[in-house]
Amino acid sequence: MFQRLKPSGIPAILLAVSSTLFATAPALAGAALDRIQATGVVRIAYRSSSVPFSYVVNGQPVGYSIDLCRDFVTAIGKAVGAKAPLRIEFIEVTSANRIETMASGGADLECESTTNTVERRRRVAFSIPHYVTGARFAVRVDSPMQQLLDFDDKRIVSTAGTSPLKAVQDVNKMHSLGMQIREVADHSQGLDAVEHGSADAFVMDEVLLAGLISTRPQPPRVKIVGKYLTVEALAIVLPHDDTALKDVVDAEMKQLIRAGIAAKMLNRWFMEPIPPRRATIGLPMPYLLRDFWMYPTDWIPEN
Repeated sequence: MFQRLKPSGIPAILLAVSSTLFATAPALAGAALDRIQATGVVRIAYRSSSVPFSYVVNGQPVGYSIDLCRDFVTAIGKAVGAKAPLRIEFIEVTSANRIETMASGGADLECESTTNTVERRRRVAFSIPHYVTGARFAVRVDSPMQQLLDFDDKRIVSTAGTSPLKAVQDVNKMHSLGMQIREVADHSQGLDAVEHGSADAFVMDEVLLAGLISTRPQPPRVKIVGKYLTVEALAIVLPHDDTALKDVVDAEMKQLIRAGIAAKMLNRWFMEPIPPRRATIGLPMPYLLRDFWMYPTDWIPEN
């Protein structure tokens, strides 16, 4: 049986060294909340084309993730004892610079469709997931391609800095498919490339593909095909090692899930008409997300 060391059994020199280390360690736990309390401002990073999570309508960020983060801002205000509503400062990011923006302290919350991965967790933290999806292919409606092997030697695009890009690169190498893979700056450019014929397929999370297609002229000129290349747990990105801010966000997310409010928010953006065209994406809550929310946690399997 293991026994707990008594204080008297610890050499005095170790106690002295430990006291010195704890006394000089940086106070990271409440850094964001301290700054928010002092300034009354929460900095939210957003994307301009991650429909329906985070996109721009009439010059303003809107979407499912934006709604969640507005609620988190209210919870943060209560946590810091703000006497007036906190002000939101929106900061636009891209798929290529979003992690660096958060890792360098450029924003307090990144509110869009970022996948929680092992590599990213080395630099940033993640909230309890707000969506679970997977990467698939968008092709033209007249394309005969339906499954992975059909994309042998085809021109594929995916958005820079995303996990679907890495997934299709890995699959291409693993199966020697000879895909000609090219990066694009954002999701809209990827769909444009397929619609205009400069690419045979755009690889991205299924939910984002469906969201983008809903914003295009009808009838659709592209369709979604293929099995999932990945399973993606999407979450709000937070500063690394700032446990105080993360605790506030995760506690509020659990409350939204248990009260059914998160499901209502999701339904609003996925099953009802959304701006600007008032189109409906038509994706009900994924069964993976429903199962995940039964016991909400920020723990994600190695990916």
